Amino acid sequence: MESVISEFIANSPENTLQNPANDKAFENPLVGFSRGDDPLYEASRTFVGSFHWTPQEIFSMTFPGLKTEPGELSVISWILPQTEATKSDNRKQRSFPSDRWARARIYGEEFNGKLRRHVLASLAKEGYEAVSPVLSPHWEMKRSEQFVFSSNWSERHAAYIAGLGTFGLCDGLITSRGKALRIGSVVARIKIAPTPRPYADHHAYCLFFTKGICGACIDRCPVRAIGKGGHDKLRCFKYLKPVTQNYVQSHYGFDGYGCGLCQTGVPCESKIPTVEDVEAYINLTVQPRPASIEIS
Repeated sequence: MESVISEFIANSPENTLQNPANDKAFENPLVGFSRGDDPLYEASRTFVGSFHWTPQEIFSMTFPGLKTEPGELSVISWILPQTEATKSDNRKQRSFPSDRWARARIYGEEFNGKLRRHVLASLAKEGYEAVSPVLSPHWEMKRSEQFVFSSNWSERHAAYIAGLGTFGLCDGLITSRGKALRIGSVVARIKIAPTPRPYADHHAYCLFFTKGICGACIDRCPVRAIGKGGHDKLRCFKYLKPVTQNYVQSHYGFDGYGCGLCQTGVPCESKIPTVEDVEAYINLTVQPRPASIEIS
């Protein structure tokens, strides 16, 4: 499965930002696996909401004629790191996304959908039933009492369970390749050894939670949607649409949106951060915090 995913990313002409330079959208991926009966999937229902699927629930909805036990299923998760060019462009931004970042949000996610379908087709060719939850007609956004905006399948949580990363102050997933990324997943009736989780806490890689330092993403947010209390999803969403949407259309000439400022220009942009990374960030950061953009 790792080869199926990596080779598609390396060789597919669909891995593009669709800009004049035809830049790649993503670099080589991280791939992880989890068991369908991992107790953290049931625990996710407590944190996200009772509506959040377990792997067995979405698999049974997709294949109602198959009697399948949770332990027969595996969840395949992948991380698509942004390219250095995309990160570099967005790192320089203070209020709005760069052209490359906005393209990665739209065209890169379109490619991610094609990757999901490619994984499904590859599994089907070998005789394995599989479903990509976010491509399912049953998938939908949900309102969560704790998280405001949620859905009945979280690919970030699946990646966390698969040992690929932990959550930061801004809710982004911090991985060994950093936080500037997209995520995908597939649930399959196949036995794959789970990836060991090198952490025991869902905030293990975020130095704000573990050491009480950093908080760089707070200063990077142009609308003050991140604070010491966490991420204000509603304020963030109101900035994405229509504010960045209007900006991308008027400045870059395509129908898109995005931000990603809290994922770039921070110590966890491209790696699991260390105390030394935070100290270097503080020493290099000389620009004053920009004025907050007004949103209604």
